[in-house]
Amino acid sequence: MAVSTNTEVKENLEDVGEAFKQVNKTLFDSDFWISTGFFALRIFLIVMISIVLVKVGHMLIRRFFSIKLKSPMRKNERREKTMIKLLENALTYVVFFSAMLSILTEFEIDVKGLLAGAGVLGLAVGFGAQSLVKDVISGFFIIFEDQFGVGDYVRINSAEGTVIEIGLRTTKIGLFGGEVFIVPNGQIGEVINFSVTNSMAILDIGVSYETDIDHAEELISEFLKGLPKDRYPEVIGIPEMLGVQSIDPSKIVLRIVAETEPVANFRVGRKLRQDLKKFMDQNGIELPYPKMVLFQEKMEGDSQNGGERV
Repeated sequence: MAVSTNTEVKENLEDVGEAFKQVNKTLFDSDFWISTGFFALRIFLIVMISIVLVKVGHMLIRRFFSIKLKSPMRKNERREKTMIKLLENALTYVVFFSAMLSILTEFEIDVKGLLAGAGVLGLAVGFGAQSLVKDVISGFFIIFEDQFGVGDYVRINSAEGTVIEIGLRTTKIGLFGGEVFIVPNGQIGEVINFSVTNSMAILDIGVSYETDIDHAEELISEFLKGLPKDRYPEVIGIPEMLGVQSIDPSKIVLRIVAETEPVANFRVGRKLRQDLKKFMDQNGIELPYPKMVLFQEKMEGDSQNGGERV
């Protein structure tokens, strides 16, 4: 029993000695340190190149949008900043994901199997979340194509109001009554953006049949030319009297148009109607109002002093 134990101890000591010799040989082997150094250098270079690519990419993206922000075609600075953040994040993810695959390859790990598994997983997630993917892609192109931005007055589907938030998945619109309309970006159909170009305030003013139309048009045109700039800062140019728009049974309708800043046509229209009413009252331009006309007809056989029918 003692002999067996001594033999096992001796064998263990020999194994330890052999392992120590192998470690000692490896530690003092120049080829090992050279290969290890090159391996560490390759890992270091992959990491440094990835960092440099991300930094340079971010700088180029910001430089591109800084030039665009200074151009006269700039529409919404907040929208441009959102686009910068999206592109920077996308570039960072792509570069560092590629760097991670390169590092795994240096460790002699088969990345093809990982990519195949990730592809199958992504396909499963894509089928399970098609609407989410559609919303995100639509949100990206809404921002990228500059369709509308925060603060724009738009009509989307059944909602009309001011855009208060644009996300990659949803868009929020503040309605006139204070409600917030939230629509997934994938469900946005036709979009009408009222804030892109100047608006037109269209006023239809009714006057009575007894009014001298030429004189009324002349007076109103003079009034429009003298609009005070401090009260109408949103008006561009001089409003125009177009003339008779229609002839109704009880009135003659005159049409006035005024070019305004985007979405200022409603406010300008209200002020113009108020001031025109006062001006027309002061200048004797009669506004139409309901009138009753009585016809008297003498019936055959009635007496000379009577028999009138109303």
